[in-house]
Amino acid sequence: ESSVGDDDNIFETGLVNSLFALQLVSFIEQEFDISIENEELDIQHFKDINSIASLISKKLS
Repeated sequence: ESSVGDDDNIFETGLVNSLFALQLVSFIEQEFDISIENEELDIQHFKDINSIASLISKKLS
């Protein structure tokens, strides 16, 4: 069993592929009632847990 740290790149670890990334974006939009714009669909916003949390926080403020 392995764990993912908040700064671990989830794409480099092989845990996430492009299809899962799209599902993740859809889940985040529904769960937090936010819209993620096309220009925000950058791997830098989704590469690790901290980046995802930062994007969500920014969208909610």
